[in-house]
Amino acid sequence: MRYCPHWLAIRQTAKAMKKTNIIYWVFTGLFAFAMVGSAIPDIMVVPMAVQGFKEIGYPAYLIPFLGVAKFLGVIAILVPGFPRLKEWAYAGLFFDLLGAAYSVYSVGKPITDWMPMLVLLLIGAGSYSFYHKKSQPQPRIMEAV
Repeated sequence: MRYCPHWLAIRQTAKAMKKTNIIYWVFTGLFAFAMVGSAIPDIMVVPMAVQGFKEIGYPAYLIPFLGVAKFLGVIAILVPGFPRLKEWAYAGLFFDLLGAAYSVYSVGKPITDWMPMLVLLLIGAGSYSFYHKKSQPQPRIMEAV
């Protein structure tokens, strides 16, 4: 067995990648779970979702459309590959959360009604940033020959 002078760097890079992957999947899992949890009632046009839309002044016919869009966005984030589709999915989900938080804030609802959307936006931002960390090419360390 040959001695590799860079064995420590190789191990540290592998550990860092493992840690990045774990953090990515924690953020992405939480984000996906919450977004699917808000998409399903919209797809099913649950009365509580309709009431929430009417309170902020939006038409009820948007509810299933937004629910399906959120659900498809979550699928795009979870399926491996398709980097451009993932970018669009993250953007769409972020716009959904920002628009919802702003709409709820604008009609005078208390902070307890719109702040969770901003917290979810931060979780999504964590998922997005670790997605990019995870997909960056890692430096190659050549073995001494």
